[in-house]
Amino acid sequence: MNTIGIDVGCKELVVVVMVNGKARQAKSFDNTPLGHQSIIQSLTKLKGESKVCTEATGVYHFDLAVALSRANDIEVMVINPKAAHNFAKALMTRSKTDAIDAENLAIYAERMPFEAWDRPADECIGLRATARRIAALSKQKTQTKNQLHALKSTVETPTLVIEQTEQLIDILDVQIKTLRDSAINIIHQNEGLEQAYTLITGIKGIAQATAIQILSELMILPKDMTARQWVAHAGLDPRIFDSGSSVSKKPRISKVGNKYIRQALYMPALVASRFEPNIKGYYHHLIDDNGLKKVQAVCAVMRKLLHAIHGMLRTNKEFDGTRFYTLPIITNS
Repeated sequence: MNTIGIDVGCKELVVVVMVNGKARQAKSFDNTPLGHQSIIQSLTKLKGESKVCTEATGVYHFDLAVALSRANDIEVMVINPKAAHNFAKALMTRSKTDAIDAENLAIYAERMPFEAWDRPADECIGLRATARRIAALSKQKTQTKNQLHALKSTVETPTLVIEQTEQLIDILDVQIKTLRDSAINIIHQNEGLEQAYTLITGIKGIAQATAIQILSELMILPKDMTARQWVAHAGLDPRIFDSGSSVSKKPRISKVGNKYIRQALYMPALVASRFEPNIKGYYHHLIDDNGLKKVQAVCAVMRKLLHAIHGMLRTNKEFDGTRFYTLPIITNS
């Protein structure tokens, strides 16, 4: 069996092949569709089965993982960068280069349990790309509106500058709307996506824009992931720091995960904590009875919302506030 480690950069891929436990010299390829095909061609020349290990690096690993998963006689595993970092520390690696990182990934594939990456459906891949572009443009629009406010705060700003800034905001609005329409078309063309969209928009606080963002990230995850794994993937799991008798910090969310899910859940959690009775009751219970700060309570609501969405999609049932939190019965004394 051949194990291959690929260190991913935004422009370059460094590949190390291990055959019978011996690493070959590292080779570099462009991180482009043509470079991905060159890697596949070189791996298909090897005798026997090839198992590839790479780490999740934003969007830069995704097209490579898709291309490798579609090739014959090649299995691909995508691991958390933190797992790769800790594994390199366990190997007591003294230096850090792209070639060394790639070799460590090849060793990881050889020694650790191999969990093949489950390629999402093409519609889900397209939806995520569209949703992430919407998120990027929305962020740019917010920044531009803040700039416009600053520009209008002084009479020294030329009219042309203000006009062009306003035009840019209008252009961004048009592009965001076009992308959202495209995302909705993708959802309606896929029965599974449409069903999930209908379910989660039934939760008070989750409208079209938020539903697109949430679905685009959740629907590409492996089908067998548990709710707790979803929470960890989103970086909403509590990080406990407790050592000996002198070091004890308050738990905080780890933020070691998908920032897009956290961003998408934040506003729905705020809205639902005000207008959905059971979620509002849970939110105030955390503050009044458990002593949590408001931001901590919102994070807890985000985490529980993710649990609720997981259950809804698995059972194909609408949101039930009583399962989220049972409101206390008030009796007249």
